[in-house]
Amino acid sequence: MQSKRRLTLSTNPQTRTATSSRTLWQRHLRLGDLLSPQSRLFNIKLQIIESDELFSLPECHRDLSIGKLKNRLELYVGIPVNFQRIQYLDEADLEDESTLRKHEIVPGGMLTMRIWPEDSWGQLVAAAASGKIKKLQTVGVTQTSGFSTANSKLMTEEKRNDWLAHRAFVALFITAHRGHTKAVEFLLQNGADAKLKTPLGRTALHAAVTSGQVECISILLDGGARVSDEDNEGHNAAQLARLWKQKESERKLFRHRWMIRTGRSSQQQNIKQNLEAKADISLYN
Repeated sequence: MQSKRRLTLSTNPQTRTATSSRTLWQRHLRLGDLLSPQSRLFNIKLQIIESDELFSLPECHRDLSIGKLKNRLELYVGIPVNFQRIQYLDEADLEDESTLRKHEIVPGGMLTMRIWPEDSWGQLVAAAASGKIKKLQTVGVTQTSGFSTANSKLMTEEKRNDWLAHRAFVALFITAHRGHTKAVEFLLQNGADAKLKTPLGRTALHAAVTSGQVECISILLDGGARVSDEDNEGHNAAQLARLWKQKESERKLFRHRWMIRTGRSSQQQNIKQNLEAKADISLYN
């Protein structure tokens, strides 16, 4: 049996300290999930069944709702919110409106995340989390893929193309979060759209930025990702990098924007010089 990988929220424990993790979590709390002075914060664990990954989630509290937890988990563990099924002790899904208190989730308790089984999404999540291109090629993430499910066989050609594009995006989101550069390149080369978003407005670039995957950031920017795209909370990639204390991500985005600005300035200067040259020629004719 494959051993579980123990990961922090960013899946990159070398780049995140306990202080930065605590600061990030508290910033989110200040944005609308304020705690009373009496509230006690604690850690819980999360196991993703399909990918066999184990995450540690700090700064939880008993009044935290499952819905808000899922919102946070989208970037913390790199799984789009609409695929998350959160369970505790048994295989019953926890309702979004319920809280950790209601389910008597204790400090150090183990939550389980399962992926909705329809359309073989669990297989796709497992393949993307592994970063292995051979596995990705078998789960329908390219427009030329012959992969199908009982549901996709009923689709029109147009809907099936949209379905494959969505699968490619989900794979891109997950691989970018985990820093699988070769897989990210493969997906972009085969038509994955870096501008697509999750229901919470997050792009693959957001996932790469918050997990500190600088190489993936470069690949995504070259593949059409936009730094200015905001999530549903109004945060663009640069703002998320700042919130998550990801200095390398922030520097990479700054350099990218600087190069764009200087490139435009050079282009505008060339256009101006060409126009002036044409004007001089016309004066002598």
